[in-house]
Amino acid sequence: ISAYNIWERKEDIMKNLGFYNGKIDELENMQVPMLDRACYFGDGVYDASYANNHTIFALQDHLNRFYNSARLLNIKIPYEKEELQDLLISLVKKVDSPTQFVYWQVSRGTGIRNHIYSDDMVGNLWVMITPKALTDPNKEMSVVTMEDTRFFHNNIKTINLIPAVMYSTNAHNHGYDECILHRGKDRVTECAHSNVSILKDGVFITAPCDEYILPGIARKHLLEACRALNIHYEEKVYSLQELLDADEIIVSSSTHICKRVNKIDNKPCGGKDLNTFKKLQDYVFNEFYDYTSANRID
Repeated sequence: ISAYNIWERKEDIMKNLGFYNGKIDELENMQVPMLDRACYFGDGVYDASYANNHTIFALQDHLNRFYNSARLLNIKIPYEKEELQDLLISLVKKVDSPTQFVYWQVSRGTGIRNHIYSDDMVGNLWVMITPKALTDPNKEMSVVTMEDTRFFHNNIKTINLIPAVMYSTNAHNHGYDECILHRGKDRVTECAHSNVSILKDGVFITAPCDEYILPGIARKHLLEACRALNIHYEEKVYSLQELLDADEIIVSSSTHICKRVNKIDNKPCGGKDLNTFKKLQDYVFNEFYDYTSANRID
């Protein structure tokens, strides 16, 4: 069933949206085959962004990462990049809410469960769009630290997210908003589903893009903000003690964009360079609102 034929029959604006290989309906009515490799291997990659005023923020950045993740796992996306871009732009306009969480993934394909896959397997494209209000950028965060014992190659944004689910659930159940991960005490990596950076003596410090962290799009835009604002920055390894001693701790992701941590392991932290933090936060949020042609809410 083609997307075109479905829209010929369905003209109503939708409360949410599901898409699977050309089939479109509200999420409650969607079904996917059990033989999709995402169901039993988590064999796929995903990306996600936020839409404001029916405009997907930094879509090209997210698509570039999406296609790169698929390439690294030899997954064949059934759409060219420009085709997928046009599809996502059209789908967000079919959802009633102007503020949306936009999620898309490609699994390796469909077949009987076997660790070995055929090289000619073509991926299955999923899209899920749900209403989501923008979080308050002024709401500060409380976090907890945990040893990072996840698999390596965290730079590939796979849908095999059990470790992240476990860390996130553990943190939530203990009253924390996020979990900062580290490998031993000598290296802070990232959060369960965000990047983490610090400010120290006016310098923005963030972990280097290697196999230990996901190259976050919000992180990328924070570095661009540093260049625009003439704030010195360094991409380097920093320790757990340096995290604890930081003037500010900053969590960034597509849904949080730029948030300040005010408590870590149930102890107050940061609050020593609010001026630099606010400059960075204002820059990336102004960029977000300019990009989506909408007024700021804070």
